[in-house]
Amino acid sequence: MTLLTTTAGTVLLHPHSGGRLRPVDLARAHGLSTQAIRNYEAAGILPHADRTPHGYRAYTPLHAHALRAFLTLVTGHGHQTAASIMRAINRNATEDALRLIDESHAQLLDDRRTLRAVEAALRDLDPVPLERGDTFVGPLARRLGIRPATLRKWERAGLVQPRRDGQTGYRVYSTADVRDALLVHQLRRGGYRLGQIAPLINQVRSAGGVAPAESALRDWQGRLSARGRAMLTGAAALDAYLDARPDPDRTRTATGTRLDLERE
Repeated sequence: MTLLTTTAGTVLLHPHSGGRLRPVDLARAHGLSTQAIRNYEAAGILPHADRTPHGYRAYTPLHAHALRAFLTLVTGHGHQTAASIMRAINRNATEDALRLIDESHAQLLDDRRTLRAVEAALRDLDPVPLERGDTFVGPLARRLGIRPATLRKWERAGLVQPRRDGQTGYRVYSTADVRDALLVHQLRRGGYRLGQIAPLINQVRSAGGVAPAESALRDWQGRLSARGRAMLTGAAALDAYLDARPDPDRTRTATGTRLDLERE
C-alpha cells in the first residue's frame, strides 16, 4: 500500500492501482461508507467516474479533491447548498456555483445584522425597528419563508401572541408580534429549540433582566463566527478542486483543433 497526499487529504492507494482510487479508498479517508461515495457520485456531487474493464468504479485524486470540497462546504453552507454548488461546478456552471456561495454569505450577513438587532432590543429594551401596521398570517409566513402552520405552532408555544379580529376571527399580528416572529425565526435557524427560545422572547416582551438572553446571544455569535470560518475553509477546498479540474474551455479548444486536423 502507498499513501497519496494531496491538498484534499491523504488516501491509501492499492498496489498496482495505476493512480486509481477505489470507493473504499475515498471512504476510509473521510470516515464514510463506500455507499455514501457512490451516492455522492450518483447525485452529481462527485464527477462521473470511469469504469475498469471489469465494471468497477475508478476514482482519481480529482475525486478526492471534490469530496474534500463538498464535506468542507457542508459545514459552512449546509448540505443542500453544498450539494448544489458541487453539481454546478461539475456541469461546468461555475458562475452558478459562485452565485450560490454569494447568496449563502449574504444570508450569514443578514443573520449577523439580525443578531445585532436582537442585542440592541435586549440592551435598550426597544423593539426591533419594523414597518408600521398590522399583518395577517399569510403575508407574515411568506415574509419569513415558512408555512402558516409553523406560525400557529409558535403561537401554541407562546412565542407569538397575535390577537383575533373581532369580526372575522383572523389572526392579526402587530408590530411587536412581527418582531417576536422574526426573533423566533432567526433563533430557530440558529439551531435553538422552541423551549430555549421562550425565555428570550419573554425577556424582550417584559423588559426584564437580560442575563438569560445574554448567554444565548453569546452562543449564537459563536455559531455565526464558526459558520464564517467554515465558509473560508470550504472556499479554500473548493478553490483547490477548481484548480485540479481540467479547464473546460481549453478542453473544448483542443477537441475542436483535433477534429479540424482530422477533417484535413
